[in-house]
Amino acid sequence: MSASERDSSSSEPERSLSPSGPEPDFPADGPESEFRLPAGPWTAPEGAAPGVAERVLAESASGHRRTALVRWAPGTDTSAQGVARHDFWEEVYLLEGSLYDLTLDETFRAGMYACRPPGMPHGPWTSAEGVTMLVCTYAAGPAGSAGRTPPPRGE
Repeated sequence: MSASERDSSSSEPERSLSPSGPEPDFPADGPESEFRLPAGPWTAPEGAAPGVAERVLAESASGHRRTALVRWAPGTDTSAQGVARHDFWEEVYLLEGSLYDLTLDETFRAGMYACRPPGMPHGPWTSAEGVTMLVCTYAAGPAGSAGRTPPPRGE
């Protein structure tokens, strides 16, 4: 079946944005973006520890939503930055490698996921072998919400 036949014969309803859905300007290159190779450069985020680089995959025009690949070179240490807290939601999925949380005395490895609400303390970290992660951030709504309630743990 060709792409045009598949499109015209689809029984799925059209998707539309709703007030509870993503903000209309996300991602910046259009919500219709399909699979593609990331084209942006790896850059050092402002204020990041040496060895940290990111490649932004999508970012809203307002800057309130962002998806990026973040990689830490082997030996990266964020001790100088101290414990991190920020005013936005942050979701992190470790793709490869590992990082060690100096505060919790715990190592997190590829395949692990974190969802941090605004204000949650985390870090500092070190990574002996390096780590690559997918990081999604989005602005907090009223009373720290993101306009929706995160799913309960374990789901």
